Amino acid sequence: MLIVTGVAALAWVYLLLAHGGFWRTTQRLPAGGPVDRWPAVVAVVPARDEAEILGLTLPTLLGQDYPGPFRVVLVDDASTDGTSQAARAVGTGRLDIVRSDGPPPGWAGKVAAMQTGVNNASDGEYLLFTDADIAHPADGVRKLVVAAVADDRALVSQMALLRTETWWERLIVPAFVYFFSLLFPFGRVNDPRSRVGAAAGGCMLVRQEALERAGGLAVIKDALIDDVAFGQLLKGAGHRTWLGLSTSITSRRPYPRLADLWNMVARSAYTQLRTSPLLLAGCVLGLLLIFVVPPLAVAVGPMEVRVLGLLAWVIMAATYGPMLRMYRLPLWLAPALPAVAVLYTAMTVDSARRHWLGRGGAWKGRTAKTCQ
Repeated sequence: MLIVTGVAALAWVYLLLAHGGFWRTTQRLPAGGPVDRWPAVVAVVPARDEAEILGLTLPTLLGQDYPGPFRVVLVDDASTDGTSQAARAVGTGRLDIVRSDGPPPGWAGKVAAMQTGVNNASDGEYLLFTDADIAHPADGVRKLVVAAVADDRALVSQMALLRTETWWERLIVPAFVYFFSLLFPFGRVNDPRSRVGAAAGGCMLVRQEALERAGGLAVIKDALIDDVAFGQLLKGAGHRTWLGLSTSITSRRPYPRLADLWNMVARSAYTQLRTSPLLLAGCVLGLLLIFVVPPLAVAVGPMEVRVLGLLAWVIMAATYGPMLRMYRLPLWLAPALPAVAVLYTAMTVDSARRHWLGRGGAWKGRTAKTCQ
């Protein structure tokens, strides 16, 4: 047990000091400088059965104070709940509603809806892909464009602040963002010398010409984790990209029950592992080694093992602290991260189980299989 605990402790020392500062929450939208010309921007909003939430979020897009040409294309993706009617009730001044009958063969549902939006946004020099549950500050588009233009970034993406109103949301949501940054350290995403690419699907401003040069959405047409694939597409094509955190862009999507959060993670976790049983086994063993061994060593190990376990556990909690502070949650939740990691491990295994049963990627009535 001494060797295993020592490996876990060394792993946490590495993660703290040499893993791209993944635990820092300082990657915030660059201020930029003055803009000589405000390019035309078209916001593309894929929406499937989103009638209930559009009244909270769509007005924040339509009310942007952007100085240049700006409009919103909402893609009603074969909704059955009156999504188009709900959108029209908000207002049509800057809004165009396009109906989609669902994805063609070989396309994932959301990516197909995004492509429908692109087809109706030829006048946009920049495209803002955003989700139906995302609320934006009035100056949000203006600040995104400044950050993109000032430093010639083809893609500027911000991870929205997710809801943490219920107990389960407070326990699981900050860890979701923490684990995302562990997989894709924002500092490395933003470093042109690094090969790490990613984006956050709730807010992605992209220069349309750069997207076309990268091959367009057709290159990632079957991606279930579309935002990561989108960021990798742009960066892989040699473009400068940026990804950071935001506290002003917010998700209004509620996840009141554990089952809601479980489904959010299990829907695509196994896809992130490329549906590989070998990668699944490695992921499970890695999660148990990094997150479970330290507190277990503290509880049952001999003195030298307890010291190493405590060192690893302290570093773990310390790296989680900044995320909890960003979400304005108590720091006493930080030592509970191993328990949350066990939940995420179970969600990942369940994601594989769903895939093997033919229900992988299930979302809003569709599965990955039905989208092929």
